[in-house]
Amino acid sequence: SGIPPAPRGVPQINVCFDIDANGILNVSAEDKTTGQKNKITITNDKGRLSKEEIEKMVQEAEKYKSEDEEHKKKVEAKNALENYAYNMRNTIKDDKIASK
Repeated sequence: SGIPPAPRGVPQINVCFDIDANGILNVSAEDKTTGQKNKITITNDKGRLSKEEIEKMVQEAEKYKSEDEEHKKKVEAKNALENYAYNMRNTIKDDKIASK
């Protein structure tokens, strides 16, 4: 607001965006012809986890890491067995076709 009406492309506005370590966005704008300045600060507190929540999530991840690894090994073994069975089945089919 505060920018005087002008033909399209005539207003020259310098806009600066700055994000700090906490994720707070500071936006400043200056109309070069009038020198008028404006600022706004935007925070996003709603979507952030607290330090306690983050720490709890890290602890839970560490707690379940060994269970996840065990499950991963079982899934990989099952996939390897299914792949082996599939390859053997195709080999047998190919041998039967070749012997006819």
